[in-house]
Amino acid sequence: MVNNILVTGGAGYIGSHTVLQLLLGGYNTVVVDNLDNASDIALKRVKELAGDFGKNLVFHQVDLRNKPALENVFAETKFDAVIHFAGLKAVGESMQKPLLYFNNNLIGTITLLEVMAAHGCKQLVFSSSATVYGWPKEVPCTEEFPLSAANPYGRTKLFIEEICRDVYSSDSEWKIMLLRYFNPVGAHPSGYIGEDPRGIPNNLMPYVQQVAVGRRPHLTVYGTDYPTKDGTGVRDYIHVVDLADGSHCCTA
Repeated sequence: MVNNILVTGGAGYIGSHTVLQLLLGGYNTVVVDNLDNASDIALKRVKELAGDFGKNLVFHQVDLRNKPALENVFAETKFDAVIHFAGLKAVGESMQKPLLYFNNNLIGTITLLEVMAAHGCKQLVFSSSATVYGWPKEVPCTEEFPLSAANPYGRTKLFIEEICRDVYSSDSEWKIMLLRYFNPVGAHPSGYIGEDPRGIPNNLMPYVQQVAVGRRPHLTVYGTDYPTKDGTGVRDYIHVVDLADGSHCCTA
């Protein structure tokens, strides 16, 4: 039975919603996050929403590339599974700073896998992305579609998937699940936690929300030459709570 779960990037948008679902499910949940693009305020609110279960949440401000610090986290708790959300995720920024993305996302994941193996924790749920499909020739995508990421961010996700496959091939004791998300949107029904990115948002919905609350004067709609009725882009979305529920179920 899974009792102790480590969530990397657990203070972020998807991570915080997943941590709440885990706590409500009765799991002891440990979060590691370097807070580069998140805030521990989200975890404080998660604790409040979790009520009595909030006492089962522990937070460590740790960068996954800091192997000694990560080793200390694993030495403190024997984990049954890891849900891996941590990583940089802005497509545009990844095209401007590819080495930053390769360093952060790839080295962080490799370090995590090494520490997991050393401590006998071999169950991983990885937060991948639909960007690994590149520009598919048809929709909807299926899991059998060819993989071809179109930007450095997507390539980090694709490379990590390949690393995970190789790890499993070398040792069948591993249980690894790769979840390819489309665009997460929404917030917990309480409205107490949700998406609030630092700086310039990386996707549409935060812009809509910021206009709605008066933080931005208007919404700019980009695109005139997409193959759609009005030339603007079309996106597929998944509610963040559904995503959190799915990640939670993968640890069972």
